Amino acid sequence: MTTSLDKPTAHRTPGAARREGHPGVALTVIAACQLMVVLDATIVNIALPHIRDALSFSTTDLSWVLSAYTLTFGGLLLLGGRAGDILGRRRVFMTGILLFTAASLLGGFAQEPWQLLAARALQGVGGAIASPTSLALITTMFPEGPERNRAFGVFAAVSAGGGAVGLLAGGMLTEWLDWRWVLFVNVPIGLLIAVLTPVYISESERHPGRFDILGALTSTLGMVALVYGFIRAAEKGWRDELTLASFGGSLILLLAFTLIEARAREPITPLRMFADRNRSGTYVIMLSLAAAMFGMFFFIVLFVQDVLGYSPIMSGLAFLPVTAAIMLGAGLSQRLLPVLGPKPFLIIGTALTGTGLAWQTMVTPHSSYAGGVLGPMLLFGFGMGLNFVTLTLTALSGVAQHEAGAASGLLNATQQVGGSLGLSILVTAFGSASREEGQKQVGQFMAQASDEQRAKFAESGELPPPWAHEVLTSGISSAFWVGVAMVGVALLTAVLVVRVRKSDLEALSGTSGTAGSAGA
Repeated sequence: MTTSLDKPTAHRTPGAARREGHPGVALTVIAACQLMVVLDATIVNIALPHIRDALSFSTTDLSWVLSAYTLTFGGLLLLGGRAGDILGRRRVFMTGILLFTAASLLGGFAQEPWQLLAARALQGVGGAIASPTSLALITTMFPEGPERNRAFGVFAAVSAGGGAVGLLAGGMLTEWLDWRWVLFVNVPIGLLIAVLTPVYISESERHPGRFDILGALTSTLGMVALVYGFIRAAEKGWRDELTLASFGGSLILLLAFTLIEARAREPITPLRMFADRNRSGTYVIMLSLAAAMFGMFFFIVLFVQDVLGYSPIMSGLAFLPVTAAIMLGAGLSQRLLPVLGPKPFLIIGTALTGTGLAWQTMVTPHSSYAGGVLGPMLLFGFGMGLNFVTLTLTALSGVAQHEAGAASGLLNATQQVGGSLGLSILVTAFGSASREEGQKQVGQFMAQASDEQRAKFAESGELPPPWAHEVLTSGISSAFWVGVAMVGVALLTAVLVVRVRKSDLEALSGTSGTAGSAGA
């Protein structure tokens, strides 16, 4: 006998959503996940000075708060997409969300630096599982055509605006509550997403395949060792035994990764993707620009709060113009790419980015926001905006449609890993320059300070303003010069390597929307 309670589920397909026919709610759930993952890369930025003071991070070690997240996120991004295809996208999506949520809770309760860094790394793993799967779920939920294109448009808008939301949210949470809330805020959002997902999102069909776990682990651990080597060198010098061991271990791991990928039946990073000069050039440009961008945000946050004395909310507002400049540049390039082709945007955008960063090398303790920060940031942001859409389309140029997901996923991974690697290199330059300037400023301080100031310095070992500001800005200036050199590599690559023509992009009119749908 069939009861009335049995009827609603009698003909339900296994894995179907409990409430089908609500695409708007399903898209909201997917977009909320992407927003949470994207803004977590910037929401922590504004809180960095408070995290440093609360958990006694050094300025160089503080960069790990960002790198621990981006390294695991970028290193495991392709594996997360593959897991969704093989195991079912909804199942993997929920796993990533719950892992991200649990890591956020643990990070908020951190009492020691290592606890926060472990939680940030675990957040990156959760994000790497959830983010590519959320994009792929759109292809599961929405039929090809205008409906899917609109869904991809919402997803792209959330991805683009997430950075700005993170900056403001980070400022408000840090100032009104506590820095720990930049992590705690993910908990109710993540739990709500996890509850709503099986209600409104159906499971996808599974596709047989293999997991290239060895490839993912060797690449991620190799980059972690490389980044650690640079950050260790910033504090202990280039002759330190652990510094040299880190570089040696990184070389071995990355060589092993290359051998594994060359022999794997289903490699996580198909090496043939690098055979095309345009695609390889695109990856080099993205890596170099991401390196400069991560460094710019990291150091300018320290400058506006430590030197200019901005509150967290004011710091978040101070960065909104650069977000607007990025969006303006991206919109302009998207509109004019069919007319002018990609090369002019790559060259002009990269040149503007480098010019803005070179302008920022002139920062001093006496620089104001309007005169020393805003102008360079606007130039930098507009140049980055010109590049983002252009690099995405160039990376997909000449790629078979079934490999578009791998190509775009590799570009996203390059951005994350390149940002971590570049930040560690800039931190190394900062550490060397600030140590040298610190010795100079200590001598001047001892000659000019009062007995009370000398006593406080002997107790804490920390220089007070304005001497501390001289050390900080000297280190920042040196770090930005290294960033300028990185952007120079990107510019040379854009001029000499990339040869994509306007006609090469015409075939991408239907591909760009599904760039990540293959599980990238």
